[in-house]
Order: sequence, then structure tokens, then C-alpha cells
Amino acid sequence: MFADSMCDKKFILSLFLILISGLVFSQTDKETQIENVTIQTVKKYKNKKENPAYAIMQQVWKKKKSNGLLLHKDYQYKTYEKIDFRLGNIDSAFTKKRAFKGLDSILFKYNDSSEISGKAVLPLFITETISQTYGKNDPKKERKDLLAIKNSGLNNNQIVAKTVQGMFKDINIYDNTINYLNIGFTSPVSTEGFAVFDYNITDTVEVNTIRTYEIRFTPKNPDALALKGRLYISMDKYNVMKVEMETNKKININFVKNITTDLEFDNPDDSTFIPIRNETTLNLTLNDKDGAKNIIARRTANYSNYEFDKGLEDSFINKIIIPEDESIAKDDTYWQENRTEVLTQSEQNIYKMYDELEEIPRYKHIMKTVEILNSGYIHFGKWLDVGNIFQSVGYNDIEGLRLRAGARTYFGKNDMWRIQAYTAYGFRDKEWKYGAEGKYMFNKTNRFMVGAGTRKDVLQLGVQLTTDEGIMTRSFASSSVINSGDNTSLSSVSQTNFFTSIEPWKNIQLRLDATQQSITAANPALFNISYIQNGILKSRLDDSRLTFSIMARPGAKFSTYGVERYEQTMLAMNPTFILKYTKGFKDIFNSDFNYNKLQFYYYQPVILGNWGRLFANVEAGKNFESLPLALQNVLPANQSYGLQRGVFSLMNYYEFVADSYAVLFLEHHFNGKIFSQIPLIKKLKLREVAFFRSGVGSLKQGSVNINAGNMQLSAPEKPYYEYGFGIENIGFGNFRILRIDFNWRGNYLNHNVTSTPVRKFGIQFGFQMNF
Repeated sequence: MFADSMCDKKFILSLFLILISGLVFSQTDKETQIENVTIQTVKKYKNKKENPAYAIMQQVWKKKKSNGLLLHKDYQYKTYEKIDFRLGNIDSAFTKKRAFKGLDSILFKYNDSSEISGKAVLPLFITETISQTYGKNDPKKERKDLLAIKNSGLNNNQIVAKTVQGMFKDINIYDNTINYLNIGFTSPVSTEGFAVFDYNITDTVEVNTIRTYEIRFTPKNPDALALKGRLYISMDKYNVMKVEMETNKKININFVKNITTDLEFDNPDDSTFIPIRNETTLNLTLNDKDGAKNIIARRTANYSNYEFDKGLEDSFINKIIIPEDESIAKDDTYWQENRTEVLTQSEQNIYKMYDELEEIPRYKHIMKTVEILNSGYIHFGKWLDVGNIFQSVGYNDIEGLRLRAGARTYFGKNDMWRIQAYTAYGFRDKEWKYGAEGKYMFNKTNRFMVGAGTRKDVLQLGVQLTTDEGIMTRSFASSSVINSGDNTSLSSVSQTNFFTSIEPWKNIQLRLDATQQSITAANPALFNISYIQNGILKSRLDDSRLTFSIMARPGAKFSTYGVERYEQTMLAMNPTFILKYTKGFKDIFNSDFNYNKLQFYYYQPVILGNWGRLFANVEAGKNFESLPLALQNVLPANQSYGLQRGVFSLMNYYEFVADSYAVLFLEHHFNGKIFSQIPLIKKLKLREVAFFRSGVGSLKQGSVNINAGNMQLSAPEKPYYEYGFGIENIGFGNFRILRIDFNWRGNYLNHNVTSTPVRKFGIQFGFQMNF
């Protein structure tokens, strides 16, 4: 099972459990506004050039790269954002259920039938933020300062609140692709629009005092992932003045019934057209039938106080500002003066409702459950978290059943220090394992921190090339429940680590690790990693090393700013770059080898229009000296039947070992682009996945000669490759989380160098908690 990040996956799991419980929210009149307006029959044109809308859109395309903010060297503006996340469609019979006993009086006390169709709501939270954005266009740089924030509901779990905020993204209508929940939709203003939409001029209307063409657009293929709605194009300047759009009825996104967006623009002068409002609503449900219960998450953003060409310096734009909690917590007077959109009476009532609900034990229990599912920790008292509950049970062939218990300090979301520890017990090897780590951050702005930790545990070291130096991490293969063949090639690792890190520039981290470790085979009778040094046979390797890492995450956004922060990856398309240099020192703490290692890692998700999303991963590295197996680069394998990105699905653990290596992983999700064209199959709402994996490397004869274990070392001097396809979105209604992959091995079909036979074909499956 995998998702883009653990944080987002747990949030979606929480969302799913809320849905399955039946806590749902009815659709408002707003969401069906486009559908209910009566419009003349769509006219089909034999040739797009015959369509009068084509001439208008050609003029829009000419201006798409030279309007709005792009006309100016620098810009600044203020944003007011409001996100409302509620559960509803709750009637009196529902509120009398045991789980909600005692809530009915408050739920109906503030019910506004004019806005929510006569149904009561159970709010999760409402959040308001005010921020100031500064930007330059050549080159493109931007800084966003948070000025104020106000939350109600889930106050103690900012991870949930920020993850919901991460579900929304500012939309540039002039982009060829619009990103909804990391699924690409062709923009109605795209230069490829006439291949996806039918356009019809339906009227001329006035928008913000500007005469506009009203153009209706509808998808040519009603079964494809596409939008429908109306464009309003200025008649003199050919700029977009307003957009009303929503997904088509047969949308194929997990948990999502439909998405609507309204955009508005204004022209403060004759040439500048700027966005002033963005309202997007997500209608989430497990059942795609009309009238089914659902959840509504709505985000409204207003943009104001535009200023241009003020001569902003690069040093000002690049400055990192980390807001302090005290400085952004504003009183009611501030919000009354700075809101650019007055709260409706219903929205004011939500704040009142929250204040009353938070005093009711049953409501607290509901919120506590959501928070535990999202974070994985159970909070006790003022500072103690117990967990992670998702790591409590595991299994492998050495330890057998493995139980784990852990805890951490937690005073708040932006803690400047944290101590965490765990202990685990294997019922087959009858051994206790443990780990502990402490971190302290001196400065939130440049994130200068130090940390230290130690552990003694059983690990699978052959599943990751560019390893995490952290003490608390554990690979998926160390506790795989279902495997193809035995997983006995685990190592017993005793490790102590000291580190310091700093971010001198935004999203660029420099880190130095000092590590001492001892590595032995967890069961020498089954997995032997002995080596020969100076004519002496050794079964334990002692290693002392320094590792210097540079990690760049351009464009990354984070939910919190404490010593541990959570990255928002739900809509992230930013790349990851890692460059690592490791120096091993012989004779320091009895270390056995001097060595030098250089590694590079690159990862990039890319939305390719309405053709889906590609995940690309490239790694390369080199050991400059001959080294034994325990210090070698092992091409990452996956002998489990579970899904895991960034590993070879038909390669056995330790099948390929290399002093120098390069690997490539490509995985493309078509989002039903192909299946939606096939009769009968399209009704199943399945999505197709294609993937290709390859690795190449070399191994010095000296490294082969050092090895004295029971495993033949081999490098893929001729590139190894495997390929296949998957079917995802298997399920029912809008609850489609199952994926099945079919893998084929392209070469090395008789490469039997491990105890597990080579697999020429394999099936893997898993659950994907994503949209």
C-alpha cells in the first residue's frame, strides 16, 4: 500500500472512515447551478474554424502569456481565504442514534434551511487566513507571508486542517492543465481545448462593467475526465473575465462526486486583468447516486490590494518568514476590519456551534478519533503521545510476529524539541529491539537543529539505495506479511547517530551525520554476510562514517514549522533532489574500512494534461573502493506481494549488488484515459497504469573477493529491466481503493544467485488511499 505521503494517506483514511460512518453533508443549490440553467442545444460544427467561438479563443490564446501579473516586473497583493468543511444531511432520526446522542439540540439550533436545503450539519472545522504575496516575474519568484489565521474545530490537529487546505490549489485558467486533486483536467482556455470540448457562443453579458461573450463548453466525450461550464471573454481585450465550471457527471475520482469552480477577474486599467475571486467546492461521497449522503469542502479566496512595479529586491523576495503563533492569532476586531468578504449569518453560526459542540463529550470523542487516525498517535496529558499505532504489528521470517510500542513528547504542532522512543519484541527470535532519538531546533527560520539517537533492531537493508540516516525509520520489507519466497536476508543492526542540519535557503537542507554501526546477519545460518579482511574471516562489520547531504525540495509546502514538520504532498508537483557524500573511517571505534561513496537521487511527479500523471525516479551512485556486502549498493527489490514505488518488483533481495549503479523507475497513471473509450469496460470506472523499471551497474573484482558469505555477488552489467501494467480504481461506487499490478521480467531469466528462484512474472496488489 502506498500513497504520495504518509500524512495525506492517513488524512484520506480518516475521511473515508467519516464517510463510511454516514456523517455526510447534503449538496447546496450552488453546486447544481450550471446544470439547472436551461441552455440551447449544443451545436456541433464539422470544422472548428466554422465555429465563431474559435476566432474568439484564438485571440485569447495570443494574450495568455502577456496579461495579468505577467505584464509587470513585480507585484504584491492580499489574499483572504476561507475553508469550510462540514458533514450534513443529518435529520432528527439520525441525530438520535447512539453515537450522536446529545448533539441534536445544538445541530438544529443553528440550522439555516435556506443555505443547506433544510438539513442539519455537523461541522468539522472552518478556517480563515489572511496572507500577503510578493512576487517577481523575471525570473519567477514568490514569497507568501501569513498575517492571520483563525480556526474553529480540530484546533489541536493542524495536520488535518492543513491537509484539507492542501486539497485546494489556486487555479490559473490560462494553464493548459488544471490540477484537481493531482488529476489533470484540460482547461477550457487550453490551446488543445477544441480537441476536448464543444464550444458555443450563447449570449453577450456584462461582467464587472465589461461587455463579454458568454461561451458554453461541454466535453466531446461524456465518459472522459473533463469539465463543463461557461467562459466570459471580454469583447474588446479578449481576456477571461469570469469562469463557471464543474466536472461532468461521470467523473472518475475516488470519494468525489463532483467539483465546481467559479473564478472572477477585474481590470484596474486598460491592459491588466487580475483574479479577484476563486471559489472551489469539493463534493465527497462513497456513493455516486443522486441524493446520496456526502461531504462538502468549500474554499473561497478573495484577492485584493494589488500593487505593481514597486521595485521589490531579490533579497526581500527570498527572505524566509516563519510566523509565530502569537503574531498571527488576531482578535475579532481585526477580522471584522480585514475580511474582504463578510461572513454570512450561517457562517457566523458555525463558529458559535463549534464553541458549544467542543464542550460536549461525544463530539470530543468524534474529533479525537479523527485526530488519532490522522496522526497515528494517542495523546495523553499535556505532553505525551503514544504510538505510532500503525506500526504496532509486523511480521518477518526472522522475528515472526513482531509487536512494537512507542511514545514521543508532544506539547504542540511547532515544538522546538522532541524525544521519541520505541521497543519491539519478536516472538520467533525471542529478542527485544529498541530505538530512541532526540532532536532540538535552535531557529525556525533556517531550521538549524541537532539530534542524536541509537537503536538495535532487525532490518532489511536491501530495499533502498539512497538511505535515510534517521534512527526511527524502518523499511517496508522489514515487516512484510505476505512474501514470494522466504525473507531471511535481514540484518541485525546496532547503530548510534549524531546529526546537525540547517536550511540556509528555502527548501534546501544541508545535513551532516556521524554514524557508528555494527552489522551482522540476523540469522547467520540462513543469511551469511561474512567477509575476509587481511586473511581473517569476519562475521561482524563495524563501520564509522560521516555523511554530508544536500536535499532540495523546490516549491515544497509544509503543514507545521516545528522540529518535525509535515509536507503537503496532496497537490505537490515539486521535485526532490538529493546529493550525498559518505566517508568511512577505518580504526575509529574499531571501524573496518576506509571508503568514499557518492550518491544522487531525483524524483519528480508530472501531470501530462488529461493523459494522467507520471512518476519519474532516477538514482545513481558509486563506491570508490572495494567493500563487503554490508556496505555495498544493493539494487532495491520487493519480494512482497504489496505495492511499493521505487523498487524492482521481480528482483530478489540482494540479487544484484554494485559498486557503481544507475536505476530508472517510470510509472504512469492514465486516469482512465484508455478504458473510458472502451464500451462496457468504461462503466466499471477502472484506471490503467503502465510502468517500466531498469537498473545497471558494475562490481569490482576486489569486492567479489572480499565476500565470504553464502551469496554469489553479481552486478547487472547489462541493464536489467522489467515492465508491466496495472489496473487501479477497483471497487464500487466512489469507494475504489484496490489496485492490481501485472509484472514481467525482461531479462536475466536464469539468474539464480539467491535462495529464492527467479520470478519471470508476478502479481502484486494493494490499497491506495488517494483520489
